[in-house]
Amino acid sequence: MFKLQRQILNSSLRAVAFSSSQQSCSQGKYQQSYVCGPGNTPLLGMTIGQLLDKTVEKHGDNEAVVVVHQNVRKTYQELRADVDRLAAGLTNMNLKRGDRVGIWGPNSYEWILAQWAASRAGLILVSVNPSYQPLELKYALNQVGVKALIAAESFRNRDYYSILHEVVPELSDFDHEQFIKSREIPTLETVIMLSNTPMRGTFRFQDVMDSGTNSQIAAIYEMQNKIQFDEPANIQFTSGTTGNPKGATLSHHNIVNNAYLTGLRIGYHQQTHRVCLPLPLYHCFASVLGVMCSSAHGAAVVLPSPVFSAREAVKTVSNERCTSLYGTPTMFIDMVNLPDLKEYDVTSLQTGLMAGAPCLKSVVQSVVDDLHMPDVLVLYGMTETSPVTFACYVHDPLEVRSSTVGFPADHTEVKVVNEENEIVAIDTPGELYTRGYSTMLKYWNDEQKTDEVILQDRWFRTGDVATIDENGYGQIVGRVKDMLIRGGENVYPREVEDVLQTHSAIIEAYVIGVPDERLGEEVCVWVHLQPDATVTEEELRTFCSAQMAYYKVPRYWLFRHDFPKTITGKIQKYRMKEITVEELQLTNQSR
Repeated sequence: MFKLQRQILNSSLRAVAFSSSQQSCSQGKYQQSYVCGPGNTPLLGMTIGQLLDKTVEKHGDNEAVVVVHQNVRKTYQELRADVDRLAAGLTNMNLKRGDRVGIWGPNSYEWILAQWAASRAGLILVSVNPSYQPLELKYALNQVGVKALIAAESFRNRDYYSILHEVVPELSDFDHEQFIKSREIPTLETVIMLSNTPMRGTFRFQDVMDSGTNSQIAAIYEMQNKIQFDEPANIQFTSGTTGNPKGATLSHHNIVNNAYLTGLRIGYHQQTHRVCLPLPLYHCFASVLGVMCSSAHGAAVVLPSPVFSAREAVKTVSNERCTSLYGTPTMFIDMVNLPDLKEYDVTSLQTGLMAGAPCLKSVVQSVVDDLHMPDVLVLYGMTETSPVTFACYVHDPLEVRSSTVGFPADHTEVKVVNEENEIVAIDTPGELYTRGYSTMLKYWNDEQKTDEVILQDRWFRTGDVATIDENGYGQIVGRVKDMLIRGGENVYPREVEDVLQTHSAIIEAYVIGVPDERLGEEVCVWVHLQPDATVTEEELRTFCSAQMAYYKVPRYWLFRHDFPKTITGKIQKYRMKEITVEELQLTNQSR
């Protein structure tokens, strides 16, 4: 009887998802840029820890985590047992409900354990960028008051203990397995190293896991009914490209529901999937849409390598028979351009997620064709919105999935407004606002920045320039700060990039604004050409002139095979601008 009810429920959910998007496409054409995503599926009132219990109850024998580079395989039953051991061990470290625990390192099984264990113990996980230098690390730990830090031994040949010693010189004053006192980071008491080697002033991760007693482990299980789902669960730092990073604070409710509802849109409830996750776990894309989304539907998460490797990702898909693959557009470009891609069997793939940066049509088409991913979905979101705001449907035509970011997520309102905060007509660029359950609680310890983006009516200002079409589907044109004004004319980089991307000689193209004495700003483009391309700058300029207004045609063309990027593969346009200004000596032309 229960199985039949579940089949009926799954069929209903599929019908709801289909009818909700189809209604926007056929019956009610939108006149203005306001859309509310479907709300037929109720939100879940549970914590992250309770989500794990539910998954163990339904899918306990399913494989939960595979970490290829560590040779780790765990079922959901085994995963929860390890998680509760670590959670009990963390409570032995003088950590109490609401305390912040940082995790600093590349992808590993221990990272996933820390993610779950912090939530099960009522702690707040702080995801620290593994590329942080000493000053960045110090700022992040102080900004949110981290009490304990779990750190890897190294990352990209950087010795983490040495970096920690630079930030906390007192480390060497304390013995192994001893709490510390830091002058520079007053809240920090405990450093836990992912190492088998004892290091002064730190605890070994395995010793912490082994320290919990059976009664303490039982207490962790009982605690799951006491933690409230509106409590903060995770702090994730923004990129900090325009200032110091801000700690976006996400609740259990934010994370659980975004993960669950996104899984329904992908179709994870219809079959048991195996998700290849080459993204960094410190990023919201991986931690929520990878680990949590998979767990909400009993899928397996497969980590191919500690840091992204196109070859290891494709090899893992082949060896582990993964059905879903995640990545940023740049990651997918690297994978489809592997010279020996055809030697790997990727026919097990069906779907996957592409997000984290603008997704070009040609890239989506290559992923469908070369990686055997007919149902790949393009998403849009931000850390501050847990993260998904827009997502395509599997049944959307490929043209829709490759040219838009999809329809608003369930229980999510979106609108596009002008500078007077008025909703604009469809297909009109403006700043994207979003509102709903997924909006973060706040920027930790930064009321001013919080009030700048979360308005009194709970609309969240994304800072992205977007359009919404008559069917309710969105397109991201660029960042409000990226928009350039050439002689009084607004130029949105994404418009120019989309045109350039249709040229057969171009792999990637990214547009920036650079200073110009007469016009204020000029259009500059960085272009990555196909290896055998013979096209000239003049030919590309003529190509653009035939398809766009004269003021949008780039004046400056820089041909590159590499671009400055963040660790997650996002293009750093501010660095591109700095490099361009220096190379072309444009500083003196700035007004």
